[in-house]
Amino acid sequence: MPLRAPVLLIVDYNLSRIGDVLHMRNHARERWGAETWLIRANPQDHDLQISDRVIDADPLAPDFVAQALHRLAGDAARISAGLVFSDNAVASGAALLERLGLPVDDAARALAAFDKLAYREAEQAIAPLLDRLGVMLPDFQPIECVNDVRNFALRQERGFVIKPACEGNNRGVVMVAPGGDCEDAFAEVAPYLDGGVLAEAFIAYTREYSYDGLGELWFITEKVSATGRYPVEVAQILPARLNPQERQAIRLTGEQVNRLVGQRIGPFHNEIKLSDRDYHTAVIEPNRRPGGMKIWTLAKAVHGLDLYAAWVDSVFAAAVPRELPDASCSAATVMFSVPQDMTLDVSGLGAIDSLVEDTLTRAAQTLAMASADITLLECAWIAGESRLIHAIPRDNSDFVAHACVALHDPRVDIRDLVAVLREQWQVVLNRSLACEQPLKVAS
Repeated sequence: MPLRAPVLLIVDYNLSRIGDVLHMRNHARERWGAETWLIRANPQDHDLQISDRVIDADPLAPDFVAQALHRLAGDAARISAGLVFSDNAVASGAALLERLGLPVDDAARALAAFDKLAYREAEQAIAPLLDRLGVMLPDFQPIECVNDVRNFALRQERGFVIKPACEGNNRGVVMVAPGGDCEDAFAEVAPYLDGGVLAEAFIAYTREYSYDGLGELWFITEKVSATGRYPVEVAQILPARLNPQERQAIRLTGEQVNRLVGQRIGPFHNEIKLSDRDYHTAVIEPNRRPGGMKIWTLAKAVHGLDLYAAWVDSVFAAAVPRELPDASCSAATVMFSVPQDMTLDVSGLGAIDSLVEDTLTRAAQTLAMASADITLLECAWIAGESRLIHAIPRDNSDFVAHACVALHDPRVDIRDLVAVLREQWQVVLNRSLACEQPLKVAS
């Protein structure tokens, strides 16, 4: 009787990661001869296309572990390795893998990597240590009603941020300036009250980075965010330009965050601000997953290491490299917006690749560089069905498309390329829109 294939169990994922799950499934099959099983709530046809078996179980359900074990039944013994691939599953998924006897980061501490209020409370528990490391802990408060917002505002001289405790992709994050409208801010986060809402003092440090990695391997990514009411991320840049003291400050902070949330062998993406002087830091939030906005895709282009493959290898007990190879180029993920509030159906705009390639050509001309020195790694529409898209994005779903690009001309600053790409995209998109039927423009 032939031996059955070993199994890699992936616990949940976000839809933006479909391609990453497929890549890991293929790597597990080719390198380890393994099947890939996927657990997620209400699986759809696309889940069956990227895995060998799908188990229907909701990682946010109180009885998730029991539910998953019941549905796996005797087949649980076939599972050789497992990984958790979503914020929603970071705690319950780790608990399931622990029950299965598989290596995984600490389930007991995982809540702090999902719930922003739980993380702030964990920070407070080691406040003296963080203070010695130069980590600033912002004032914070749980929000249950508009009076909580008003009372918190009274003690904030520089304004504050109000945000959901358990949401990603910058959803629901609102900046409130000094003297700002507390009622309006509360109304924006009211839909998230069931999952928890908190207010935090505004962190005035202007530079933001993420401490990214897998196991002991780490690197730092530079973030470009919008200013104003909605501080959404408009680009991620690799490698981050930092001097040795700045790198060390971010690394020390990132390692403390990993200890707080129980990370040891898995992936991490900790968002950290850095002061303009004195090498002080402040944590925006931790994550026990690969960074969003294609950060691991950038890492592969810049450093030549496939971190998704390394993650799969690591759960099958292969060693993870402790360092990335030296950078061979710079790279960025760039988010593209619309020129004005509009209801848009991108299906009439044609292939995204053509529009982005046109944008890259125009950007190269603007920066007086060779087009061949900008490589398009990947691109995609973000907007799907016809819907309202805001010109000033309120969260990551308010962008219409994204592109990952590598820059091979060392004379050009990657940040300048990001800015020019975003400008030239507007020109290209406007030209394409002019060829289409009149769009419904929001009043």
